[in-house]
Amino acid sequence: MPKKPVVLLPRLQQLLTQTGENIRLARLRRKLSAARVAERAAISRNTLHAIEQGSATVSMGGYLQVLFVLGLEKTILELAADDALGRKLQDAELVVSARAPKQSSNE
Repeated sequence: MPKKPVVLLPRLQQLLTQTGENIRLARLRRKLSAARVAERAAISRNTLHAIEQGSATVSMGGYLQVLFVLGLEKTILELAADDALGRKLQDAELVVSARAPKQSSNE
């Protein structure tokens, strides 16, 4: 069954594409073939190709498996590490609810 296409804002797709390109360049710098990386990451070569193209349909787990094979898994911790807006809200002691409000079934 084909996956539903994920619709991203162009800016977000550009970031994902750049991430895929960075992963591809890291693989090439290590002189690893696509087949070898795919095998070590326990994914298909097609999935690796999709990751290197910045596909939004590949799970985060797939991206993380490839980063692990390349020895870059800890770079995932850099995501949202510098949360300037969150820190400003925290410093201002604004009340931020822990959960989003329930959606009414009428909408």
